[in-house]
Amino acid sequence: MKGGRARRPIHVVLSWVKRQPPKVKAFLSVVAGMAALVFLRFIVHDHDNLFVAAEAVHAVGISVLIYKLTKEKTCAGLSLKSQYLTALFLAARLYCSFVMEYDIHTVLDTATLATTLWVIYMIRFKLRTSYMADKDNFAIYYVVVPCALLAFVIHPSTSHNIVNRICWAFCIYLEAGSVLPQLRLMQNTKIVEPFTAHYVFALGVARFLSCAHWVLQVLDTRGRLLTALGHGLWPSMVLLAEIVQTFILADFCYYYIKSVVGGQLVLRLPSGIV
Repeated sequence: MKGGRARRPIHVVLSWVKRQPPKVKAFLSVVAGMAALVFLRFIVHDHDNLFVAAEAVHAVGISVLIYKLTKEKTCAGLSLKSQYLTALFLAARLYCSFVMEYDIHTVLDTATLATTLWVIYMIRFKLRTSYMADKDNFAIYYVVVPCALLAFVIHPSTSHNIVNRICWAFCIYLEAGSVLPQLRLMQNTKIVEPFTAHYVFALGVARFLSCAHWVLQVLDTRGRLLTALGHGLWPSMVLLAEIVQTFILADFCYYYIKSVVGGQLVLRLPSGIV
């Protein structure tokens, strides 16, 4: 009874939000995001820690995938195409790290890429009988081609080689859209089992923390960070890519939280989330 009373206000709020029109929901999402940024700004003194936290949450999400594939012996609900896109942007980012700015994040990206390649191997070969190929029907060239063209047109204006700068921009843009096949697969199935839901929610939290890192850094430097990134449209596109990634996953995270608060183990998605 106590647990039910404790959750009741949250249920009331979520039910009220659900009844609102799309424009009101969008406004409330922006307000909630701004409130979260203000909260993080006051409790996190070194905003670089937000980027580390984002990578840590991403690692937790991958750990959930590893558990699902090794213990559950199924890849049902996972998008192989999203894993392809993830491996592609990680490989591009690793190349840029090695030739442009080798640091600790290079080591972390190497581990993430290795794990992603293992996930691809498991889905394609070991657990292919449980792979939902017919539901995983998002054409990845809808993401890769626009990202490549955009990178060719808008990229950093640093002193690095032009190929490296275009590759850097490509991995930034591709990361923003890499989750789209996974969201499409979940929309096709309408029902998302727990481990897949945990994984995608972890991606959403990681993206928000990464976005918060960039936004707060810009605020703290009073815009000087944008100048350090280069000139032209590139600095704005970096921030836009982070924001787009966050909003792509925001709707799913809302239904995930609603499901968890309601005590549901299986997440059921309404039409039109993707």
